[in-house]
Formats: sequence, structure tokens, C-alpha cells
Amino acid sequence: MVEKIVGGIVVALLSYIGRTIWQNRRHLTLLRVLLTPWSRTRISVAVLLRLHDEDHFVLFGSATRPGAFGPPGGVVKYQESAKPFLEKLGFEPESRARDVMRHDLRGFLSAARVLRFARWVHRGADREPATECLRRELVEELGEVGHEELVPLAREVSFRPVRKVIDGPMKVAGESYRQIRFFEVYDLVADKPAAEELRATLLALAANPDEDHVIGANRREIARGRADRHVVLPQSAFLTGDRRLREDIEPVA
Repeated sequence: MVEKIVGGIVVALLSYIGRTIWQNRRHLTLLRVLLTPWSRTRISVAVLLRLHDEDHFVLFGSATRPGAFGPPGGVVKYQESAKPFLEKLGFEPESRARDVMRHDLRGFLSAARVLRFARWVHRGADREPATECLRRELVEELGEVGHEELVPLAREVSFRPVRKVIDGPMKVAGESYRQIRFFEVYDLVADKPAAEELRATLLALAANPDEDHVIGANRREIARGRADRHVVLPQSAFLTGDRRLREDIEPVA
């Protein structure tokens, strides 16, 4: 009798483990969050643009981290239809410093809900498509770096997926929570005159030593976090691979 009970428990446990692994086969690195299911986790979903010529990558000045540079891109927004799902998960939006950050997929969850959130992100439902997010962010950031004249070109370009990266979970210095960030990296497709002109212009700006808000960095500089006198933001590492090399730099706003 006891053997049957124990055997049933073992079978049920193995079935649960197998089902969990299968459901989360695309996010196996996140399974360790189940070890601390009640801990608080900061999550975000973002898209980055990889624009380069061989070992010369274009980086924009950061509006929230003065003096630092990173790839164009930003946080994906969720749609109104996602609110019931996110509320059911217990998603807490991060406080917004600017109104433009409304509906950003950036906030807090209990660790037990992270895997379900990751599966939802992978499906792409009820959220801004990655390419639309990237186009919107590129238009916005061209204005921030002082090159509004390129906005009409940016509105016409298309993008090609490069890689997806799950960054974390990792400890955050000075905080009690861990952080997980979902990144999608895209190339600009130079398949039309507008895209070719935008690419050529941004590469030229990045190579111009008199340009203050657009720079170029090679793989070694990205790994070191410095390009001449400029700070290179850690997420730039995802332009060249799937692993971060340095800790985050906190925003000032």
C-alpha cells in the first residue's frame, strides 16, 4: 500500500516536472525562478536596432543616462486588451517618469508568474509588434539626438530579426529584487532608397568626430564599455552576442 502511494507521488512529481519543462522549453534559463516563487522580480520587454558596417556599430546618446550611448530602441508597449491578463498576473507597472512611458512592458511580478509572462511574450499577443516598436522608438530617438531631418526616412524602413535574448534573472545592486529583461534585436533592411540613405547617413554621423549624439563603437569597445571618452551601455553587447558583459547603469530620469 505504502509503495503504491509513494510510486504514485513519484509519477505525479515526474509528470509535473516533465510538463513544466515542456511548457517552458523556450525559457529553460528561467526555471530557477521557481526556487523562490514569492520573490519580487522586475521584468521588461525591449527591442534593439543593430545598424553596423562590419565592426562599426551605430549607438545613440541616451536621454536618461547623459554621457552614455547605446543602440536605438526601447520598451515594447502592451495593448488595452492585455490589461486583464496582466492584472491577473499581478503585474505592477514601474512608476513613469514621462507620459510617453505609459503602457510600457516594464514593471514587477512575483517570480512564480514569470514563466507564464514569458510564454505570453513569446506568443506576441496583445502587445505592440516588435517592428512597430522599433520604428516608433527610432523616430523618437532621432529627434532626441538632434536629427529630426531623418524621421521621414525612418518611417519607411523595415527590419529583419537577428536574435532574441533573455537577460537574467540577475541581482540588482542595492535592491531586494531580481531582474529579467527580454530583448529582440533587429537589423535595418536596406531594400529601398530611403533605408539605404538612412543607413549611410547614420554610419557617416557615427564616424564624424564632431558629432555629439551619435557614435560608432567596435566589438572590443562594446565589451570594455568605453568608446574613446564615451560610456557604452551594457545592452550594446546584445548587438554582437547573447550575453551581457557588465552591470546596468542606472537612469537619472
